[in-house]
Amino acid sequence: MAKLLLLNGPNLNLLGQREPDIYGHETLSDIERNAQEKAATLGHQLDYLQSNHEGVLVDRIHQTLTDGTDMILFNPGAFTHTSIALRDALAGVKRPFIELHLSNVHAREDFRHHSYLAPLAVGVIAGFGSNSYALAIEAADHYLKK
Repeated sequence: MAKLLLLNGPNLNLLGQREPDIYGHETLSDIERNAQEKAATLGHQLDYLQSNHEGVLVDRIHQTLTDGTDMILFNPGAFTHTSIALRDALAGVKRPFIELHLSNVHAREDFRHHSYLAPLAVGVIAGFGSNSYALAIEAADHYLKK
């Protein structure tokens, strides 16, 4: 059994009401519940955290140094395109991670095409709506079994 950490960045607490034509109608609670079930089905433990505050996410990433986290699944939201601090935190802890997004960021505004985190990630999953989370858990399972 692996310990997975699911992190969600800013504004993802508004899922279900924020731009449903882009992000869908499921709430973050729905997504977390489904992710928990998917991880358990594969025999893994899943912890999760959402924050609109960059420092809270940095602190939680640092905590993986001592809490037994094997892999991070991270939807950094808008921090994808702006946060060198999150990039440095992920580089510092040297935990494998998967960057994930609900929407296909490459089919959206130009400023969303650049990720500070993707060059460090094991992989990136984007554009599959809430199923991006299930795909990320499956990818983590596959990666950790290698």
